[in-house]
Amino acid sequence: MRKIRRSPRVIIKDRIKEARARSIYLLPNSFTMASLFCAFWGVAQAMSGHFGIAAATIFISMLLDGMDGRVARLTHTQSVFGEQFDSIADMTAFGVCPALIAYEFALKDFGGFGWAAAFIYCAGAAVRLARFNANIGVIDKGFFQGLASPAGAALVMGFVWLAQAGQLTPWLTQYTPHITATLCIYAGVTMVSNAPFFSGKNMGFVRTIPFWVVLVAALAFICFSSNPSLSAFVVFCCYAVSGYFYQFYLWCKGMPNPVRPERED
Repeated sequence: MRKIRRSPRVIIKDRIKEARARSIYLLPNSFTMASLFCAFWGVAQAMSGHFGIAAATIFISMLLDGMDGRVARLTHTQSVFGEQFDSIADMTAFGVCPALIAYEFALKDFGGFGWAAAFIYCAGAAVRLARFNANIGVIDKGFFQGLASPAGAALVMGFVWLAQAGQLTPWLTQYTPHITATLCIYAGVTMVSNAPFFSGKNMGFVRTIPFWVVLVAALAFICFSSNPSLSAFVVFCCYAVSGYFYQFYLWCKGMPNPVRPERED
């Protein structure tokens, strides 16, 4: 077949588009850098024994990570570099840093089992992020395949924050290392599972909502403001088990799992 020759002007425009796609945009990547900085600073605070501040920095890192993608879409500054940078920053901020903070907080007293529990969490976050990048455009955007790494970090750091706030009873305080190890292992395994977790990406903008939603939101805000550490931990605990409940519901109804790609024969 005869090839269609492109004019020099079209070639130049295509090259400009490719260059823009590989460009480094300041605004969205600055949020990613800030998220990475907060997580790194959290590790430094954990090494100094300030575990409450360390856990709070991971939550701040979560907020900043949720903003970089939205800012890039609103300003039309998406780039291949931004996607790769965001993925590497997520691995550091929600994989390596929470594992190190949890290890310094309670797991180092367990010896080999302690660092093994921390590594299971770190490895689960790495596999989950790699699988997420490989399955973009394959699975339903309304659900996450396994627990998202920021939610896994929030589950573990929520307990650290709760313990440092003095919200644990004396009976539970003596089992702090055991609970921390259990949460790390659970989060690591759940991140690589096929349980469907609601992502909220398909909600869009809702113009009208029922009155009971406003009432529930007001009650949730009151509970969170009165005891933020306990409220945050309870919320992320409920979310961390919601995927398994929904998967069981789909199994009972005989419905397919929306996050499990269908294999071609």
